[in-house]
Order: sequence, then C-alpha cells, then structure tokens
Amino acid sequence: MQAAQPFERSIAPILDRAVSGRRLTREDGYMLMRAPAEEVPHLLQTASALRDQGHGRVVTFSAKVFVPLTTLCRDYCGYCTFRRDPGEPGAHTMELEEIVSLCTAGERLGVKEALFSLGDRPEALFAEHGEWLSARGHTTTLGYLRDACARVLEKTSLLPHPNAGLMGERDLRALREVSASMGLMLENVSERLLEPGECHDNAPDKVPRRRLAMIDAAGALKIPFTTGILIGIGETLEERVDSLLAIRDLDDRHGHIQEVIIQNFRAKPTIRMRDAPDPSFDDLEKTLAVARVLLGPRANLQAPPNLSPATYPRLLSAGLNDWGGISPLTKDHINPEAPWPELTGLRNATRAAGHELRERLSVYPEYIVDRPGFIDDEIRRRLEGFAGPDGLVRPELEPWRVS
Repeated sequence: MQAAQPFERSIAPILDRAVSGRRLTREDGYMLMRAPAEEVPHLLQTASALRDQGHGRVVTFSAKVFVPLTTLCRDYCGYCTFRRDPGEPGAHTMELEEIVSLCTAGERLGVKEALFSLGDRPEALFAEHGEWLSARGHTTTLGYLRDACARVLEKTSLLPHPNAGLMGERDLRALREVSASMGLMLENVSERLLEPGECHDNAPDKVPRRRLAMIDAAGALKIPFTTGILIGIGETLEERVDSLLAIRDLDDRHGHIQEVIIQNFRAKPTIRMRDAPDPSFDDLEKTLAVARVLLGPRANLQAPPNLSPATYPRLLSAGLNDWGGISPLTKDHINPEAPWPELTGLRNATRAAGHELRERLSVYPEYIVDRPGFIDDEIRRRLEGFAGPDGLVRPELEPWRVS
C-alpha cells in the first residue's frame, strides 16, 4: 500500500479555519495535538498571531499574596505537595489575625490580590478540624473562608480571589459578596483518572462532572472565573483536548471564563507520583498553542513561569498573554520548590520578545470595563479605584514599573 502523502496529514487547513474565525471541532483539536514536529512551527505562529489579534502586544500579570488558608484536605491526589493530615509537619489552618497581617504586608509592597488556596472540605474527614472551626463559630471551612475574605476587605485594600475547591450554589453566592473573582482548576475531564492507581484515586472532589457542575453554577451567578488543565498527570493528548473543549462550552454558555491556565506537572520527592516524568517544555508549548487555537483570540491564557524557569519566555511564541499571579512576598505553596521570577527580569524577558508587561487585577479588564453584572457593586468600586480606563492597573500604582 502506498504511504500517505504528507499533505494528507497537514494541519494547515485547520489553522486556516481558526484564523478565519471558524469554530474548530474535537477532531480538529485531536489533529493539532498529534501534529508532527515539522508542523509545530506553523501551529506556534498561528497561536501567536491569534493572541496578537485578541490582545495586541500586552502581556499581563497579577501582583498577589498567596494565602494558604488551610493545608488540610480530604483528597489524596497523586501529584499534590500542598495537602497535609492533622499532626503532619506543615499542617496548619491560619487564624484571621495571621491572614490580615500577611495581606497588610503585601499591601505595603503594592499587592492588590489575595489568592486564597485551601484543601477541600477537611472537616468531612478530620474531626479535630471540625472542632477547630466550631471554636471560632463556624461549621464549615467555606464559611470560615467567607469570614476571612470579609476581614481582608475590611482591613486592607486587597481583593480576595478564592481558589477553594468544590462548593455548591449557596457558598458560591456567599463568597461572591466578598471576592472579586474565583477559581477552580478543571484539571481534566477524564473519569479514568479516578481509577485505582491513577492520579485522582482517593480524591472524591476531583470527579470531573462535579467540577464542571460547579464551574457552570459560577457562570450562572456571573462570577469571573479562572480554570485550566494540568498536563502530565496520566492523561492522553485527546483527553487534554476534551478538557479544553469542555471549558470552551462552559464559556459559550455564560461568558464567565476569564482565564484558562495550562499548568505542567512537576514531580517532587514527597508525592505519590514522584517517579512520573515531567512533561517536556515542548509538550507544554504545543499544548498552550493548541489551547489558543481552540479557544480563540480573546481567551486569556496563562502558564506559570516559575514552572519553566529557564525557558518560560518562549511561551510567548505559543499564544500566552498572561503570566498569572506573582508575589513579591509569599512563595508558591503549591510548588514551593519553584520561586516566582523577579519582576524586573520578567519585564525584561517580556520586552525582549516584543511585548509590554502590564499589571492587571484578579479580575481581567474586560469584566471591569465591558461586562456589567459580573461583579458585586462594592467590589467593583474597589476595582475601579485601582484600574485605568483600559481595566488594567493604573501605571502610577505599579511600584515595580521601570522606564
């Protein structure tokens, strides 16, 4: 049988359809993820052009403090180094005074975002945590989180962004009153990853349909929402595409997906998946480019620069338009071995690639400028106190801006 000719496998027609604004199919996405090495430069070039079409040459970041509200969690994900059981080294739930003190220190450094990260429903597994909450007038960790966000708003100028795991509509409504935006990583839509030995084995809050339902509920409530996928956790290339398209479908329904993160797994000696290989940088770069082509010019795409410290500037050629939250004060508690890039270096690397680095708030500018109804009125007033007409932080409020 005669071998297939190279043009029969070419992704060029798919990329042409993307550039013309046509909606790509699942099969298109599969072909892009399986594109041979010789076609990847064309994929990257198209992704970069689409990013420029939607965002120009501006690349953003958010100045934040990372607030690890509690490291206790009822899930045992194979890749997580953040969670602890009670009594383990590093197990801790922050008091309100600690949280305010941390955020006040960040405020002095010009930070605007308080990113709250915490384990899923530890009170459901650990009686001692339930007792800790009860002593402070709460029955759930999410109720305590709402109190913490309200205290940050009362005592500082920072705007809370909770990344609090699964919750229902009642807690979403309650947190919407005291936060600017929220987030939940979809991670992957594959039910297969719940099977014994896979990364989400013994992780009841990682059931994909439950996470999709929460993101959908957040959209119905008009909450600016951050989500994304993890790559290198045992998923197939097709499952990555399925996950990106599930996110696209949710945004089509509600218009609330303000940011999609493409985050690469990193092995660590203390995790169950310590012997799993890290995805290569080329794999990350290609996945980011596929995400841009599938999600379109206006999507906000981020990949954490601290997880690719030697090569992250190359991600700009794959369609990235945001570097995520970066802290001048706190470490990345999810990847504590990976320090944030220093902001001057980040600015210089961004500028060297022909882009301008600008600071954004935890809410992306289009939700501040063009989308009324997505933010609580009091929170919107606070955001507008920081933002210029373009919805980004006013230059005089960026203490790290250099000429």
